[in-house]
Amino acid sequence: MMYKAYQTFANLHNPVRLFARASERVSNNWFGNFALNPMQRLAAHYEQISLLGFTHTRPDFKIHSVLDSLGVEQAVSEDLIYSTHFCNLVRFSKPSVEGQPKILLVAPMSGHFATLLAGTIKTLLRDHDVYVTDWLNIRDIPLSCGEFDFDSYVEHIINFLQVIGPQTHLMAVCQPTVACLAATAIMSEDKSPYAPASLILMAGPVDVSQSPTKVNELATSKPISWFEEKLIGVIPRQFNGTGRKVYPGFLQLMAFMSMNPERHADSFKKLYEYRINGETEKADVIHDFYEEYFAIMDLSGPFYLETIQKVFMDRDLAVGKLTYQGRLVNPKLIKKTFLLTVEGERDDICGIGQTLAAQDLCRGLPSYMKSHHLQAGVGHYGVFNGKRWDTQIYPVVRNHIQSAL
Repeated sequence: MMYKAYQTFANLHNPVRLFARASERVSNNWFGNFALNPMQRLAAHYEQISLLGFTHTRPDFKIHSVLDSLGVEQAVSEDLIYSTHFCNLVRFSKPSVEGQPKILLVAPMSGHFATLLAGTIKTLLRDHDVYVTDWLNIRDIPLSCGEFDFDSYVEHIINFLQVIGPQTHLMAVCQPTVACLAATAIMSEDKSPYAPASLILMAGPVDVSQSPTKVNELATSKPISWFEEKLIGVIPRQFNGTGRKVYPGFLQLMAFMSMNPERHADSFKKLYEYRINGETEKADVIHDFYEEYFAIMDLSGPFYLETIQKVFMDRDLAVGKLTYQGRLVNPKLIKKTFLLTVEGERDDICGIGQTLAAQDLCRGLPSYMKSHHLQAGVGHYGVFNGKRWDTQIYPVVRNHIQSAL
């Protein structure tokens, strides 16, 4: 009933948003040559209305060219390399440049599409070939394709590393840090030639007992039955995934936004002010962010509930009882994969120390193969996107990869 009620409201609200978007364009096109005229103010209001709604359609990555490390603009090719029922493996490369290190960037399955990492990808492309897990919206996947759970997540990472080939560097942003560490441990134990050359874990919940945040407190404040009863919905008939149990993307996004409502309200206020003051570039940055941020995808119910139980409630990886397909995951068996952990000083999703915990778990690695970077002045999103990621964190990542070659 919860999902059906949401979809009914969305269907009613969409015409309003479409009208507002069209009206904004008309106002700007017909009356855009007069400074601070009433129609420009009206267009700015229409823009806000048109943004205030969710879409379940994946946006484009919009990565067509990139400045390489020498400042030369290079064309970028986007290619579908491999597909499963649940994910596309997408490669971004510079056709005129060959032989650069390969990175598998594992995007979080946390209510947003992989396109949220477009800025991360564009920066990595300066010096690397980048492969991305482009997760598909579970509400569009028929039940006949099977369920998707935590083991499925780890299995995808292992399979993708095998598809890409040896000497691939594995990078996880937030949620998949646990799955990526598990995949690396399993492949290391099996002495797989496809085990990652290096592992970069960024702002992820490896051990949530370190500096707990509001997210961690919520996950441990209720029994798992509460999450299943209150947060799991069923896909209605109008979608291909009808009958699937999911954690709806709109619930996850609303939960994230409720953590910082003042910041989001201030952003929309600034968007309006920038528009009427003619500061187009600043306004476009905010507009583009929210257009991407409000593009949402649902999570598989089994995957979500297992993540709550294994990662947040029981801390399986941190206490040494995480399993993959019945096998115990042993990070201490990682012997040849260089490890880098990255955290943000102001991260209110994954507190300081939660990702650093991977260093102790990987005690089979000598100290010279492990490094940690704590970035001052950034929150969760700033760890992998924005100016400090671009100018301060990325050089650390690049140097780490170079040391593992």
